[in-house]
Amino acid sequence: MGWSEPGDPGLGARGQAVCCERRGRLRGGELKRCSMARGCLQGVKYLMFAFNLLFWLGGCGILGVGIWLAATQGNFATLSASFPSLSAANLLIVTGTFVMAIGFMGCIGAIKENKCLLLTFFVMLLLVFLLEATIAILFFAYTDKIDRYAQQDLKKGLHLYDTPGNVGLTNAWSIIQTDFRCCGVSNYTDWFEVYNATRVPDSCCLEFSESCGLHAPGTWWKAPCYETVKIWLQENLLAVGVFGLCTALVQILGLTFAMTMYCQVVKADTYCA
Repeated sequence: MGWSEPGDPGLGARGQAVCCERRGRLRGGELKRCSMARGCLQGVKYLMFAFNLLFWLGGCGILGVGIWLAATQGNFATLSASFPSLSAANLLIVTGTFVMAIGFMGCIGAIKENKCLLLTFFVMLLLVFLLEATIAILFFAYTDKIDRYAQQDLKKGLHLYDTPGNVGLTNAWSIIQTDFRCCGVSNYTDWFEVYNATRVPDSCCLEFSESCGLHAPGTWWKAPCYETVKIWLQENLLAVGVFGLCTALVQILGLTFAMTMYCQVVKADTYCA
């Protein structure tokens, strides 16, 4: 038996009333689902906007610290000879800019309820999360190889110490050796190859004085800088772990918000079309 319209002359008065009531119930159900979908969408929308606003502000903070470091500590550069631009200031500036871009995209996607921006935000954040997870896994899997490579690279960097155009590297080694009370990468004798003589930088001295690096080895710090810094990092591993965990949770929360809102936008478009 086919569906009859309310105006069908073949229906009696009662039949037309039943037909209208049935269509009204169906229409009412659609409106109710549309209203619920829009209500859920509005809730997720403002939550995601607030989250991404904080995300964007965090990026602004990281960028600000990076710029401040570049302006005030621009003479403190990387210790690596292979990656001369890999300084703390540059890393913070790049990271802050990237976080700001992702946060801005998330804010606009939330306010505009734009499926394309929401999906792009989700994909970008997912790629970052997977990249971080991959780096962490590779780091723990190849710790010994990374240690050997890092020490070799740092020793190459020693040969750039106190040379023209390498003020940043020179100051970085001076600060590390003074603050951590260490000398050289694996031993103070690393400096002998640099100077082709039995001497070290003045920052290696137990008591700093002009040309104290020319004195006897008994007046120098004996601890290797690589192991000393590594031990310091291990002692602060809990703080590093908490920071990494918080970062991962923030990213997972962002992914959840993005996908939830994307689904709500699709649902609202379906019910309210």
